[in-house]
Amino acid sequence: MFVLYEEDGAFKAGTILADNDATLQVENTHGKRVKLKRAHVLMEFREPGPSDLLARAEAEAEGLDVEFLWEVCGDDEFAFADFAAEYHGHVPNAVESAALLLRLHSAPIWFHRKGRGRFRKAPADILQAALAGLEKKRQQAAAIEHMRAELVAGRLPPELAALLPQALYRPDRNRPEIKALEAACVDSGLSAARLLLACGALASSYDFHYNRFLFEHFPEGTAFPAIEPPVLPTALPRAEVAAFSIDDASTTEIDDAFSVTPRAEGGWRIGIHIAAPALGFARGSTLDAVARRRLSTVYMPGNKITMLPDEIVQTFTLGEGRDCPAVSLYLDITPGLAIVHQESRVELVPIVANLRHHDIEPVFNDDTVHNGGPDFQWKRELTLLWDLATVLEAGRGKAAGNEDRIDFGFSVDWTEETADGPGRVSIGRRLRGSPMDKLVAELMIHANMTWGKLLDTSGIPGLYRAQGGGKVRMTTVAAPHEGLGVDCYAWSSSPLRRYVDLVNQWQIISVLQGTPPAFAPKSAELMAAMRDFELTYAEYAEFQRGMERYWCLRWLRQHGRGEVEATVLRENVVRLAEIPLVIRVPSMPLQMPGSRVKLVVERTDLLDVEVEARFVQTLAEPDPETVDEAGFGFA
Repeated sequence: MFVLYEEDGAFKAGTILADNDATLQVENTHGKRVKLKRAHVLMEFREPGPSDLLARAEAEAEGLDVEFLWEVCGDDEFAFADFAAEYHGHVPNAVESAALLLRLHSAPIWFHRKGRGRFRKAPADILQAALAGLEKKRQQAAAIEHMRAELVAGRLPPELAALLPQALYRPDRNRPEIKALEAACVDSGLSAARLLLACGALASSYDFHYNRFLFEHFPEGTAFPAIEPPVLPTALPRAEVAAFSIDDASTTEIDDAFSVTPRAEGGWRIGIHIAAPALGFARGSTLDAVARRRLSTVYMPGNKITMLPDEIVQTFTLGEGRDCPAVSLYLDITPGLAIVHQESRVELVPIVANLRHHDIEPVFNDDTVHNGGPDFQWKRELTLLWDLATVLEAGRGKAAGNEDRIDFGFSVDWTEETADGPGRVSIGRRLRGSPMDKLVAELMIHANMTWGKLLDTSGIPGLYRAQGGGKVRMTTVAAPHEGLGVDCYAWSSSPLRRYVDLVNQWQIISVLQGTPPAFAPKSAELMAAMRDFELTYAEYAEFQRGMERYWCLRWLRQHGRGEVEATVLRENVVRLAEIPLVIRVPSMPLQMPGSRVKLVVERTDLLDVEVEARFVQTLAEPDPETVDEAGFGFA
């Protein structure tokens, strides 16, 4: 005697070895012995054998029309054996009964299980809803398959094109478009980014990185909302100075300028003039909301996303040939460069020149300040400011230490097409700590320190940069900055570019004009702005570093550099000589830091922004006299 039973959701058949009334000892078709309760037995039969029964029943079940079975069965609950007898019109054999059981069990939409071997037909309304859902799934599966095939063939389905940013940077795996993309990635062996790049969804690898940043930080795009025009200040006194700025060629947000005016009693009056957008719109305005949301201008090679709309920048930038609203700090100095008096003013400042690095550095450099150099317009003013900067630097107790470091400048010509997409990159080199760098840096440090003290002594809160124990942080309380050697340091010199500086400028103006400050002491909004700025500024800086690395790889590919020279920084880590790219070289044997080595660049990946390089040879070891205490040499 044989039995049909259900175990773990599957139907099985076996031979009865022992019948103990309430239980059975059964050997299944695989030779395994099991103990069954009689209540778990669905059917007893004598023929065919257990293996034949299941094989024949499965074959016969395929021929049974589920829809017809649903139509002919009654509305009440039924046992499969009873329905089998009614369906066949005679006492069914084991195969007929088992085939009907298998068919009913395989159609849960049509027949609902009510117990072992018992079923009930689905109500018509529920059945129609279930069938509609099944058809929807079928159509979705067909759509997924179509999109998958299109992607594998190198074509971008329009359904996926509408979801491109989400598909790349925050995919919803429940969506059919994403399921199709994932399936196509498996079939093609490519990542989503590489597959979509191959399909033309991305114009270049640059778009992948730039669009990811926009997706994360500018989900609504970089366009500015409609804004009210700024209210230009009236009745400001006009300074009797001739101010000039010093910036690189790409700078449009000119925040700072300088003036040098002889004093009747000897010496000079040095003016540090900072653009004053805080005079044009107040806290709580639409423009404030825009700046508060962006918090800083975003910089990257070949592009930038400004904190303020261009028309606002153009209104307040310290452009040549204009009288510009500014917050000025004046230093009265003696012929010996001692500061005898300081005062701050809110005023209109005539800007007579916008000096650019590429024009000035060839004539104003170390040779100029040490050996006289050639004559040129602004030489007297620049030399005096450099002399003052040297005094200010010494007063902070911070000797110059960056003269042997290289700064790299990136520029991208977007009109030129390359094999890797639009844009031909140029990477320039200049020594850090040039006379022009020093004079600008020192005068800005002095202004930020002075205005930070002004806020502190006036009891007006500001946003300060502090450093102690090697850690830099922001705070609303004046605190020392050990790295700069100053008692306090409040960022105030870039209000067109950083929200922190704009906030501090509002506060400084309130002190100078005797008006209520934009942020009162212990302001929760001020604390929130500080926290948001710190996080956002760090993320912007990380993006800038990432894009500089990306363009370094583009430079390598653009110049077809196979062999490159590099300086060893530490174990397996080098910095290339021509560009600011730091990479790992696993094949490099142990080298002294500062050693120069030759490498072969074997692969560059613009999507993962990775470089694979192989060590070739050591070119030179560092001079022991140029190795610092940490063991790093600087060639």
